[in-house]
Amino acid sequence: MVNRDIGFSLWLDFVERDYLKNAFSSLIEKGIINGATSNPAIFASAITTSPAYKEQLEALEGESAKKKYEALAIEDIRTAAQKLRGVYDEGNDGYISIEVDPFLSHDTKGTIEEGKRLFAAIGEPNVMIKIPATEAGYDAMTELLSTGISVNATLVFSPKQAKRCLKAMKKGLDAFEASGGGRCEAVISVFVSRFDRMLDADLAAEGLEVSKTGIYNAAKIYNLIEAHHTPAVRTLFASTGVKGDDLPAAYYMQELLAPHAVNTAPLATIEAYIATEPNSPKLPIDDAVIDGYFTKLADNGFAMDEVYAQLLKEGLEAFENAFQEMLDRLK
Repeated sequence: MVNRDIGFSLWLDFVERDYLKNAFSSLIEKGIINGATSNPAIFASAITTSPAYKEQLEALEGESAKKKYEALAIEDIRTAAQKLRGVYDEGNDGYISIEVDPFLSHDTKGTIEEGKRLFAAIGEPNVMIKIPATEAGYDAMTELLSTGISVNATLVFSPKQAKRCLKAMKKGLDAFEASGGGRCEAVISVFVSRFDRMLDADLAAEGLEVSKTGIYNAAKIYNLIEAHHTPAVRTLFASTGVKGDDLPAAYYMQELLAPHAVNTAPLATIEAYIATEPNSPKLPIDDAVIDGYFTKLADNGFAMDEVYAQLLKEGLEAFENAFQEMLDRLK
């Protein structure tokens, strides 16, 4: 559930047309969620498996695959934004994110142009443009925020990425404020569970604690962002679903309940989380505790910089592959 008393938001990490037109509203009305997110993999799954897109696709016959995708995505994001507009107007988040073409992750100019074009085409104020936290992405974040377009920095794994996002976002927000300002916000999406899926087997082999790396890394970045004291920028905990049965379904969501933060998760994970009736924040965790954990990892031969680089590489490739597969299906 959304907890406005501590400033904790819960966003649904799922987009599909029939769901948006029906059950989605109930989640908002019950105060379970106050926002939503999407990514190339989510859209690929929805568009290629749901019959809800058949009629519009028939009307788009003859268009390029990219134009077909954008037409479908724009309609879904606009629908979600309109459903969320009530909570947005109350100042209670109400954002929906759409990611730029993942093949633009190393193209600043292309990212800026597509971000502005998608935002204008959707035509709703409560849309966040999702930009990967790459070298090319940081300048794009600054530019979009400077024009009043809210931004979701995605595929953040390392504290270094988070620092770069913060610097870029503050520059953009300051420029927007200087030009007259208005409502404009940003989130830094820190991916969580992928660390443990990558490292737990090796950690267990060394006799080290498992299923904690993602949480401590997210907690470290959360502390860093909060220390920056920029109210319009928050940590968003992403990739918080559990794979397999080794952990409770709501494990990562429970462990990352925090003030001035957002968690985004699939519907099944949110349902499991609600069933636990969470109420007490688990963050912040003291920096000394976090540093002690990572010192132990380093002492046992785990190089986090290499882990960060590998996870970013895999994340970018996964979104590119999902996007390309979807385009191939739409041709």
